[in-house]
Amino acid sequence: MFTKESALVKIWARNVKTDKNVDGIYTREQVPKLSNLQEMVYEVLDEQ
Repeated sequence: MFTKESALVKIWARNVKTDKNVDGIYTREQVPKLSNLQEMVYEVLDEQ
């Protein structure tokens, strides 16, 4: 299980393209559905 503090969650959140991070190389939909990774990355992105 991943948390919002997990290294992999932070890496994915940093690399997903958002309004605030236009240099991101991935879209939200490209975050893998691995355990709860996608859910945690979405939470981090929604908090930004």
